[in-house]
Amino acid sequence: MLVYLRLLSESFSFAMNALRTNKLRTLLSLLGVTIGIFSIIAVLAAVDSLDRKIKKDLSSLDKNTIYLFKGSFGPSDVPRWKRDQFPNVTYTEYEYLKNALPDAQELCFQIFLNAETVKYEKKSVSNVNVVPVSSEFIAIQGLEFSEGRFYNESESNSGAAVTVIGYDLAHNLFEDLDPIGKQIRLYGQRFTVIGVLKKQGNGMFGNDDSSSFIPVNFIRRKFGENNDSMTPVIVIKPRKGIDMEAFKADLTQKLRSFRGLKTGEIDNFFINVFSGFTEMLDGIISSMNLGGWIIAGFSLLVGGFGVANIMFVSVKERTNLIGIQKSLGAKNRFILFQFLFEAVILCLIGGIIGIILVWLIALMLTKLLDFEFVLSFSNILLGSGLAILIGLIAGILPAIAAAKLDPVEAIRSGM
Repeated sequence: MLVYLRLLSESFSFAMNALRTNKLRTLLSLLGVTIGIFSIIAVLAAVDSLDRKIKKDLSSLDKNTIYLFKGSFGPSDVPRWKRDQFPNVTYTEYEYLKNALPDAQELCFQIFLNAETVKYEKKSVSNVNVVPVSSEFIAIQGLEFSEGRFYNESESNSGAAVTVIGYDLAHNLFEDLDPIGKQIRLYGQRFTVIGVLKKQGNGMFGNDDSSSFIPVNFIRRKFGENNDSMTPVIVIKPRKGIDMEAFKADLTQKLRSFRGLKTGEIDNFFINVFSGFTEMLDGIISSMNLGGWIIAGFSLLVGGFGVANIMFVSVKERTNLIGIQKSLGAKNRFILFQFLFEAVILCLIGGIIGIILVWLIALMLTKLLDFEFVLSFSNILLGSGLAILIGLIAGILPAIAAAKLDPVEAIRSGM
């Protein structure tokens, strides 16, 4: 054991000596390893951070949540021109399904529309995400409040001029003032603030921190049902433990019957189950990971050739020393491990540099952007493992060539 520890120490000394005596040659050769490790770990860290963010944003939603509207989350066999002719879901359909689906735990009606400017006295905030929803939205979305409450069923049905605002919007409009009970101007009308959400950060479906939630019936009363700038959606949360296929079939049959669709006519709506959306996201993330591996693979291949070149040159330069070691009794495996360890150490140095670069960039981007980039311990281990593997592959042939040298010929060629 002590022999191999000494061998590892000597190999480290030879590797560091190669860096000192042939700085430019060694650094250029290790550049491929550094870029390769940097590329793959950077991609994996970015994708892991994105995946973590998505799962955090979607954690409050049940995977069986259904978004019922004229559009589809994923690819569809129905041509685009035909989908454009589909009717929007209506509030009447929402009220009908609310009573017609016994296996639905919650239903809410939501309208997606353009951003607006919100004002309070002389202050104004533009690009505010206005979210008109019915009162059941809170039971589906699971919003958390720093103060106040969400509007109730009575306020929702009557289209009362009340609003729940996000943390950032409250801070920008009121600063240190208590927002509850204050009135803001939106759509030319005063809305009373009844609740403020906890700070959440950017999410998959917009930024709740800069949003204003208002009763959906206010928008219906002001703009009507048929407005091209609005996209209405019925959000359905089924009861836990039910058969989703049977529930979707029941929902389809009930809505087809309500719309008067005849046998043979296609559904003019889409039942988008949230789990299908998350599966699509998982597929995108897997593709991004694969792309990162392919890009980094070429860099790692070039880096491996560079390290192998260094090791062949190192064998050539130390041929006389190898001969002396062998003549003094050094076994072939001792010589082989010596060069193999040296190649691994060189690659590990390049890999560590690449990982440190990823870590520094992750810290910088986390501070600059409202997004947390995380370099996980598993990715650090993966980068180190890849560097070691490249060193083993790149160093094996030079190490075998060194181990097979004849001591007499080696000493003679070095004289």
